[in-house]
Amino acid sequence: MKEKFGYTNIHAVPRIVKVVINVGAGRHAKEKDYLDEAAKTLEMISGQKPVFTKAKKAISSFKIRQGMVIGVAVTLRGKRMYDFLEKLVNISLPRIRDFRGIEEKAIDMNGNLTIGFKEQIVFPDIKPDEVKHYHGLEVCIATAADSREAGVELFRLFGFPLKARGK
Repeated sequence: MKEKFGYTNIHAVPRIVKVVINVGAGRHAKEKDYLDEAAKTLEMISGQKPVFTKAKKAISSFKIRQGMVIGVAVTLRGKRMYDFLEKLVNISLPRIRDFRGIEEKAIDMNGNLTIGFKEQIVFPDIKPDEVKHYHGLEVCIATAADSREAGVELFRLFGFPLKARGK
């Protein structure tokens, strides 16, 4: 990447900074057992204790009050982050039914990638027969890239199955 993008300093080369995995409660926000199971799922997937996210302000049309728990999230850095990414690329993504690759449009203009999963059972840590509630989750991978092209190249080098951009 240093030669391709003309970086003169080794520290200017893009790298993955953090991975955030989160589950939004949605219409199940008032169900305590749903949020507890989502937290247990994230802990099994990431190997780290998640935090409960709270609403910053009240929104009456969604029946949300300020301070109400509306989701669960975990932020991974360092060795845990790289272990999770390896598991994601080599095991979890191939387990998705009809998976043809990640669209390049999932990478934003700053080179960050966001992947949504419809069910948590694509991860090998989750046993389908022990699951009471199926829920989706979102994986956001933040990079130090300064452009989309640098982010795409970084994810290709990490082994992410990206689709070629169709026009």
